[in-house]
Amino acid sequence: MVSRFQPPAVPSHLPRHPEFMRACEQRDFQAVFKLIKSKAGIHPSQIARACDLTPGRVGDVLAGRRGITAMDVIERIADGLRIPGELFGLATRPWERPAEATTVGVTHERKPVGSGLPSPDFSEAHALWGGSEDGASIDAVLLAEQIRAALPSQYQAANLMGARHVLDTTARNARRIERMQYEVCGAESKELLGVGARVAEFLGWLHQDLGNLQAATYWSDRAMEWSQQIGDDLMVAYVLFRKSNQATSRRNGNQAVGFARAAQRQPELTRTVRALAAQQEAQGHALLGNVKFALIKFDEAHELAAVPDTFDSGATLDTSYCTPTYIEIQRANCLIDMGRPQHAAALFEAELAVLPRSYRNDQAVYLSRLARAYAVGGEPESGLAPATKALFITCDTESVRALTELAAVAKSLTTCPNSPTIAVFRERFRQVSDLITSRPDAIR
Repeated sequence: MVSRFQPPAVPSHLPRHPEFMRACEQRDFQAVFKLIKSKAGIHPSQIARACDLTPGRVGDVLAGRRGITAMDVIERIADGLRIPGELFGLATRPWERPAEATTVGVTHERKPVGSGLPSPDFSEAHALWGGSEDGASIDAVLLAEQIRAALPSQYQAANLMGARHVLDTTARNARRIERMQYEVCGAESKELLGVGARVAEFLGWLHQDLGNLQAATYWSDRAMEWSQQIGDDLMVAYVLFRKSNQATSRRNGNQAVGFARAAQRQPELTRTVRALAAQQEAQGHALLGNVKFALIKFDEAHELAAVPDTFDSGATLDTSYCTPTYIEIQRANCLIDMGRPQHAAALFEAELAVLPRSYRNDQAVYLSRLARAYAVGGEPESGLAPATKALFITCDTESVRALTELAAVAKSLTTCPNSPTIAVFRERFRQVSDLITSRPDAIR
């Protein structure tokens, strides 16, 4: 017999309680959850399941370690616990309208893939029941093996066709692992969380490429937690490298250096992961204007990347892109802001010539940077061909990371003498930008 989980609803008197109303108005979810627990008898685990949050996240909110500001999460809380939308400053919720009212519980609206954070869907409905028939639940080890085997092809597909191409599948796998972690222990837990950390890290990168840094941070944090739980020091270092990369996207040099140095302090690093962390530290130094330190760390990273690893970090940790070419392309990008655009352009041209064709998504980013180097160096016409090629790729991959680089190119061209070719590029850029950002599920 299946034991069905009936999502709780706050009692009708609580939304009229002055203290509860004030907490909702201020979106003080620590106070909201405490009042729900003390006055409605709804336990944190029930809150988590009804609102599609992890128990750990609810616990962090109750302890004051984390807050909740994302609108999609606030909506899930209102819908999951049947709290009137107006208390949170939301529009009237569908279940509040008599014609659309449903039974008390979680509404199973499919969230846009672009929201990035966990949300229920029909394939996960059995998780809301609180159990399953004996023998019907999926085997955690078999699931981990299947997901692990599929990851390399997903990495390749994202490189070739763009992050959105594999986002939905990767997100489903990550959410399934996030849910199942509470159902397993011992060796099963280690196997599940090991592959889960890699899936979460990859999902974080996909969201970063699509411009959703909030979701990227969320999934990087899950990857960090799961890696630490099972003592996977190499994966911890790789996630720290990724968080440093996210910091450079926000142009936060101090954080970029801090995360990169933390990655390099982890034990038993491979040469490749050490090289990735070193070049990230270099990028952080460049953002801070520390040119000497940046060039030293780039040299160190190049030396490390030039020698292949003898240690196999596993097919599901994709570090194959970390080559001397990759390091020099990152160096070239920093050289633009160091006031050496001509040197940067020459370096880009040389390294792009040997970049594998499979790195098509990254190619759009690097071509855009080459175009910016030419524009900053006073040769805008020379950069129009690579910029136009990058624009064509970006139209297909929908990479906001590449679109951001192209926006910098378009902006730099405003200081150059106008010409018909520059005008054509700027108009094409506007069209592609409008096309990508106007999608119903676009990530902005």
